[in-house]
Amino acid sequence: MHYTMPQLFFSRAESDGNRVLQMEKDRKGKFVNYTYSEVAAKVRALALALSDMGTGRGTLVGQISDNRAAWMVADLAIQTCRAANVPRGRDSMASELAFILSATETKIVFVENVQMLDKILSIRNTLPCLETLIVMDDTPIIDLAQRAEEYSVRILFQSNLIDEYMDADAEQIRLIDDLVRSGKQEDLATVIFTSGTTGEPKGVMLSQGNLYSIPPAIDAIGYPVGPGQIWLSVLPVWHSFERILQYVIIYLKSTIAYSKPIGKILLNDIQRINPHIMGSVPRIWETVKNGVYSQMKNAKPAVRCLFNFFVAVGRERKKFYNLFHGYTKDYRKKSRLLQVLVSAVPLAILTPLYKLGDKLVFKKIKEKLGKNFVAGISGGGSLPQAVDDFFSAIGINVVDGYGLTETSPVIGLRRWKERVPGTLYPFGDIKLRITDENGRECAPGEKGVLYAKGAQVMQGYYKRPDLTAKVIDSDGWLNTGDLAIKTIHGEFSIVGRAKDTIVLSGGENVEPVPIEETINDSPYIASSVVVGQDRKYLCALIVIDSPNVERYLKDNHVYYTNRDDLHVIPEVHNLIENEIRERVSAKTGFRTFEQVMKFTILPKTFEVNRELSAKQEIKRFVINDMYETEIEAMYK
Repeated sequence: MHYTMPQLFFSRAESDGNRVLQMEKDRKGKFVNYTYSEVAAKVRALALALSDMGTGRGTLVGQISDNRAAWMVADLAIQTCRAANVPRGRDSMASELAFILSATETKIVFVENVQMLDKILSIRNTLPCLETLIVMDDTPIIDLAQRAEEYSVRILFQSNLIDEYMDADAEQIRLIDDLVRSGKQEDLATVIFTSGTTGEPKGVMLSQGNLYSIPPAIDAIGYPVGPGQIWLSVLPVWHSFERILQYVIIYLKSTIAYSKPIGKILLNDIQRINPHIMGSVPRIWETVKNGVYSQMKNAKPAVRCLFNFFVAVGRERKKFYNLFHGYTKDYRKKSRLLQVLVSAVPLAILTPLYKLGDKLVFKKIKEKLGKNFVAGISGGGSLPQAVDDFFSAIGINVVDGYGLTETSPVIGLRRWKERVPGTLYPFGDIKLRITDENGRECAPGEKGVLYAKGAQVMQGYYKRPDLTAKVIDSDGWLNTGDLAIKTIHGEFSIVGRAKDTIVLSGGENVEPVPIEETINDSPYIASSVVVGQDRKYLCALIVIDSPNVERYLKDNHVYYTNRDDLHVIPEVHNLIENEIRERVSAKTGFRTFEQVMKFTILPKTFEVNRELSAKQEIKRFVINDMYETEIEAMYK
């Protein structure tokens, strides 16, 4: 019986040692394979090195890097010592790293490369506990000894440590085996600092029991996943979603291939290795959808018309397919016989058309995801309805997941069979409840705050019992801060963020996310942020999709001299105004107070670590401060 991730990992290495665990590009860009047994040997060696440095139960070790094979080795080695890592991505600002590493008093910090090394050295004076820096990349560094002496810190290479301890004797191997066996569910496994979308980062403490509660639960949901499949890794691995996917891969005896969330690199890697599964955030799936539509704009009129026609057929066909099978959001009992009768004839008519569209149009789109693609898993935020509908219409499986860093992070997933659009199903042994502002449990169809309780829920916030008490009550229920609605069949939908709720001066409560998703469905709008707290009406900050806007101006013979001036061109303003009015209106189901009265087009796109968090979520409190002048101007 396994209780910890090291116990699971070494068990897999013993039973399936010859299977490929990792695929990573070498310096020439060729994918190199590493088997479970090869990775296990590296983990054991690095764990011995860390143990000799005094790393043991309760020790916190910094790990600042993006996804790469060496990250998993270091992570599992740290856990093997019954220690915990404090992870962060290499694009983190120096001030963030200073806060995180000083708060956790880390003595040892893994860094990805020389750039990350220099970033940590630049804040050395804020890290009095720091003793050792371990560089993951094995590229030689000039003046390494000089740096170490200047900053009074020991600088080592991960690969050198592994080589040094690779030929372990029987006593050393027994030491590691004893450490692995002695691991407990309550051992602290990691402290992940939240990305700061709602203020100062908080350190989420996850135990071995928290992390191990996720992988075995995958068996119960019927996904077509298993041994030998290739999972493409593109997200920052320090984030809990990508990280838990790596543990699921180990559990399933599958393979992880490392890529980048950059269009050309990602698509090229997909064609080379033909992955089965890819986990990603909604924004990347949205980019894929927009990319397809962008290509269609340049296609011949006949091709464009065919594409639009068959996508419309696919959407309608899927709607009647779901109705026929009863895969619908039901808040009260409905007649199954009536559903079948209403949907049978349209489904029979549309299915042959859909199959024709699949051969003529959709097949070419699917080929871009490779020959073996089974499904995409979307996490780190809700999948916009328009994106969900598009992939469903063309026959590409993208399943939505939901959770928080505080819940390890999965507490809800779209079912594989009986897939009800726009819903999730409780994952693992989690218990969920939805309550109104008075604490009353909501009936199906009623909106309330979602609470979670179970093995996935964190131990608490690092050294912040006061903040822990604010989100976890005495009975162990975690306030997710999300608004949800449940169905009569046990599914639930996320409908907004309690913290994001805008209260207008007239007392109306507005959820900005559905409005933003609708606006963002425009091909000319890349991002939007709805504002209006304590105001009479809603306004929006808009980031335009420059290539599509430029194409529009060219098609309409509008002359301009500088791309940087797009946001001030009157024709662009009129275009965006029409796009918003078309989508957010009474005709499309939005009430008067939910409609956007004014907007401002921003000159630059939103950036990670500025307006966006590392998982590309909108940081509303930052945006309200950064664009205070623009917001105030809309209300004058």
